[in-house]
Amino acid sequence: MNIAVIGGAGFIGSHAVKLLVERGHQVTAIDNLTNGHRAAVHRQAAFYALDCGQTAALAAVFQERKIEAVMHFAANAYVGESVEDPRKYYRNNVAHTISMLDAMHLCGIKKLVFSSTCATYGQPDHVPITEDMPQRPISPYGQSKWMVERILRDTAQAEGLAFAAPRYFNVAGSALDGTIGEDHRPETHLIPIVLQVALGQRKQVDIFGNDYPTADGTCIRDYVHVWDLVEAHLVLLEHLKPGQGLFYNLGVGRGYSVREIISVCRRVTNANIPTREVPRRAGDPPELFADPGKMARDFGWKAKITDLEEIVRSAWRWFQAHPNGY
Repeated sequence: MNIAVIGGAGFIGSHAVKLLVERGHQVTAIDNLTNGHRAAVHRQAAFYALDCGQTAALAAVFQERKIEAVMHFAANAYVGESVEDPRKYYRNNVAHTISMLDAMHLCGIKKLVFSSTCATYGQPDHVPITEDMPQRPISPYGQSKWMVERILRDTAQAEGLAFAAPRYFNVAGSALDGTIGEDHRPETHLIPIVLQVALGQRKQVDIFGNDYPTADGTCIRDYVHVWDLVEAHLVLLEHLKPGQGLFYNLGVGRGYSVREIISVCRRVTNANIPTREVPRRAGDPPELFADPGKMARDFGWKAKITDLEEIVRSAWRWFQAHPNGY
């Protein structure tokens, strides 16, 4: 297929571009390079430096490249920043997505995979989290993703859009061949932060809260390898149905605590990795992990890279080779 990857120079988007190219698709990567990196885009993909809020320009690219389907990864994704600057998040994550949908509509494109998030669930009543649990997002970031899910449902009903909105848990790791990886600025994800301490780029890892009702007192999260995640996107793309939306949790089905992550990173890097215990962050649930069973039952997809040490090792391979990122 001719597939456009919006946000194709970002962490997850660049891995999607790489996967799609390697699976024989014609890929067009589109990114405004605010947070993405041109060097992350596979050399066999066409690239356009463009914002998805530019409807006419985006439609022109769609027509020129004969796009048949879209994967949409372009979003602001810092929860704390979304609380401080909510309009930025509603503008970029919601309004610009509507502009992208307008461009798709102008070009008759009816297939979309949209990256959603477990943040749409807010603080769940229990874990593991299943797709039918209430969605009660507690941040503007989570709200923005939930709003787009609603917009996609309504668009599917009105116009026959075929879409999937996979809800991610914590995405981690890097391409197994070490060619691309994670380079956020600023970096807020736990595993890269710990690895930056191992590289001597940070003094220590801050542990936010040590009194949660978990085995070691620290928060527990579900970590899914980025390559498994983008493979799931391709599976969903292949099963889209006109006028219908697919909602699936993408995770491994178990959680690891902050202390467990640090311990594994110490083992992989053979570094000391100092820590500092600081107060809890507001709004951090004690435990979040997915029930990925629906995806397995419906399409046979299961995460393959589920060993935490293997996930960390793939990230460490990238960080060692690219200590300053791209």
